[in-house]
Amino acid sequence: METKNVILTQDVIEKKIERIAYEIYEHNSDEEEIILAGIWDRGSIMAQKIARILQRISPLKIKLIELKLDKSHPDTVEVSEKLDFNGKVIVLIDDVAHSGRTMLYALKPLLEFLPKKIQSAVLVDRKHKSFPLSVDFVGYSLSTMPQDMVMVDVEGEEIKSAYLI
Repeated sequence: METKNVILTQDVIEKKIERIAYEIYEHNSDEEEIILAGIWDRGSIMAQKIARILQRISPLKIKLIELKLDKSHPDTVEVSEKLDFNGKVIVLIDDVAHSGRTMLYALKPLLEFLPKKIQSAVLVDRKHKSFPLSVDFVGYSLSTMPQDMVMVDVEGEEIKSAYLI
């Protein structure tokens, strides 16, 4: 039986997501619109939560999209809506940054355009990147053993906990 070591509870997660939303606004306060691109499915839940907070705290127009990819074979990325990303500010959002691979592959359809800037946000950032990815907005940074896994529990639209196994 695997042991779950809870690293973030639901209350702490909500506070971290709110802080991430404030940081996104602080770094983009001169923009009229930003696009939040959530990586299906936990990243999409986070993106929705961040969008609700941004709508409450800022005048930014928020466009929410979802990126779907098979994390074990990420050669194809489906975008929930066809958009022109030229000159746009995009924030790519996922629950956990492990190796950086998923987030880099998720960039593929966005880089077919010339966005103004692309930023990234994660709830938990592990420090064992195999790919050249630096996360802009982080809820919690964690140094782990390479074989450790960080998992995020969700129920419906609620992020319940993050734990280490």
